[in-house]
Amino acid sequence: MTKNAIKWLMIANITVGLNAVASAQDIDIGKSEFQSSCASCHGVDGKGKGPVSDQLKVAPTDLTIIAKKNNGVFPISALYETIDGRKAVAAHGTREMPVWGAFIPKFLYPYERLLNFTHDPEYYMRTRILAIVDYLNRIQEK
Repeated sequence: MTKNAIKWLMIANITVGLNAVASAQDIDIGKSEFQSSCASCHGVDGKGKGPVSDQLKVAPTDLTIIAKKNNGVFPISALYETIDGRKAVAAHGTREMPVWGAFIPKFLYPYERLLNFTHDPEYYMRTRILAIVDYLNRIQEK
């Protein structure tokens, strides 16, 4: 019983703390995820001119014209499947070494065992991918 009480107290504290930080700094999670995971190839602006784009065999896609190239429709499912690896993109590497692996935010490492996050590590990946898809939808050219 004590272990459960401590667990929920920690979850409540983390939730309150994150909400306070998010409110104070107005964090854009999708933009942060994009910049840390995609911008090195696709560029900070998503136009395909990231710092390593010149060294790639296949030029990165301009992610700001996805809807434009799809008759004005932003293909959420296809984009999600591309990012999570179900739809293969040669430039993203082989499936033996997925681009998106299990991820637990660094600030939760000390609590991982206590909070037992190992039962659904894909939850974190789905959240990250959906945040990126949302961000890409917001940066589409009109």
